[in-house]
Amino acid sequence: MERQSKETQSTPLFTTGALFALIWPMLMEQFLSITMGMADTFMVSGVGEAAVSSVSLVDSINVLVTQLFAALTGGGAIITSQYLGRRDRESAVRSAAQLYTVSMTATLTLMVVVLVLHRPILRLVFGAIDADVMRMCETYFIITAVSYPFIGLYNAGTALFRVQGNSRISMFASLVMNAINIAGNAVLIYGLKIGVLGAATATLTGRVFAAVWVYTRQQHSDNPLRITEFALLRPQKNLICRILGLGVPSGLENSMFQIGKLCVSSLVSTLGTAAIAANAVANTVSSISTLPGTTISIAMTPVVGRCLGAGDKKQAHRYARLLMLVACGGLAVFNLVLYAVIPEITQLFSLSAAATESCIQVVRVFNIVSVFFWGTSFTLPNALRSGGDARFTMAVSILSMWLFRVVCSYVLVLGFHAGLLGVWIGMFIDWTCRSICFVVRFKSGRWTEHKVI
Repeated sequence: MERQSKETQSTPLFTTGALFALIWPMLMEQFLSITMGMADTFMVSGVGEAAVSSVSLVDSINVLVTQLFAALTGGGAIITSQYLGRRDRESAVRSAAQLYTVSMTATLTLMVVVLVLHRPILRLVFGAIDADVMRMCETYFIITAVSYPFIGLYNAGTALFRVQGNSRISMFASLVMNAINIAGNAVLIYGLKIGVLGAATATLTGRVFAAVWVYTRQQHSDNPLRITEFALLRPQKNLICRILGLGVPSGLENSMFQIGKLCVSSLVSTLGTAAIAANAVANTVSSISTLPGTTISIAMTPVVGRCLGAGDKKQAHRYARLLMLVACGGLAVFNLVLYAVIPEITQLFSLSAAATESCIQVVRVFNIVSVFFWGTSFTLPNALRSGGDARFTMAVSILSMWLFRVVCSYVLVLGFHAGLLGVWIGMFIDWTCRSICFVVRFKSGRWTEHKVI
């Protein structure tokens, strides 16, 4: 038994080719996902700054919701990946089925809540904003809420493909979803002249297609994680508790993080429509420069999870360090390029002169800081979560978000009149705190000591 253990540890679980085959479709998928958001912002910008502001404000809520969905999906993916690492296919299939059950229950519930309470939610979060902006917010919010169950279905399916090392399915789905969204925007915004309504409808249509296509592929006869019986979808307390044990802390972390961002967005809304529009474009554009870090964050779950499921902590550490090196190198390259071209990019969004200047300023500061702190703030903790260390990452993220980002933003804006840049400086202070905590935790090795399965 001891000899077999040593042989297992000496055999790499992932070749360089396997890692590349997993990562590059993820990178393309993340790029397509961002361009989908940019397409809405860019194509809606032709309708006016009120339309840009409404899409941005509602998307800040939608990000909160989708991050919650992603966290629940991530909990199930970690469990399934560890079962695959242990070569326990029967348990992997059961956990995959329960992942669908949890995901669809959560998304349907939240859809109903938004459809019933959309107006009170918007007024609670954003307070008094221009009447035109509020009207467009309500339209965009209602239609995008209908897409929540399809997001849940899509997230569950793509997560299960990734834990098998297949990220091409979700890449293709994102490609077609992106094409549907852009074509729909062109027809509905420019052709039928229905503005924000058109942008929301195109987004919904793309998400419906992606969800249905991914699910049908997941149910293909040659898929080892195919749900073969309806009975597998019936709630199983043991597996649901394990999924929620990982998903709920991550969900709370993401939710509290996004609620903090909403508080900051509410602060930005007091700075005027130009600041809201500048912040919206800056958030959308800057997300391009974090693509490598976001991609590697997703890759951490199947890679590190499989290693720990196989009982090989040494390889879990080694692959996590390797993936972090790739993420940091990619972040440096992407941020350097965006720093150089951001003036030209902002010209595409029909912003006022004041909004353009503010957007360029915050994005360039973002480019500098993210090279050093984004990866350790957001990519590294996914390695910890893959080992079951979700409660630690939750505690650090929530405390750092509220103690540093939210408080510092309000102090800088209201106390020192730092404007939009003050909001972003508060975010950078938050990153620094997170990075210190996560690096120390990773080096300690305590994140590999949890029992997930």
